[in-house]
Amino acid sequence: MAHGDITHIDIPVSDLEKGAEFYGNLFGWQIAELPGYEGYPMWQAPNKISGGGLAPRDGEFTQPRSYVEVDSIDDTLAKVNASGGETVMEKSPISETSWWATFRDPDGNVVGLYEGTTDAG
Repeated sequence: MAHGDITHIDIPVSDLEKGAEFYGNLFGWQIAELPGYEGYPMWQAPNKISGGGLAPRDGEFTQPRSYVEVDSIDDTLAKVNASGGETVMEKSPISETSWWATFRDPDGNVVGLYEGTTDAG
């Protein structure tokens, strides 16, 4: 994917098993926990392109969150902060070759950032 593409959508759920059953039946998504990502069932749409995860709902994560692929999380967060937004979560590793972070825009929306490649195989 290229800089600026939506790469991933996380959906908060109170019960991972029930959430997986609901979304799998509703949309025909393939949902599975992959090795190394236990407790975070990932979904893939029938188009084999769109995907994301089901994550535990908590006080800070109550609405679906989109993740945008960027060339550099560090550069993007600098632009966010210079433009009136704020970093919510600093760059953190997913794997040895991929990272994520979140920011809040001036209207209060929390958006995720993704950099790198993830071997989900």
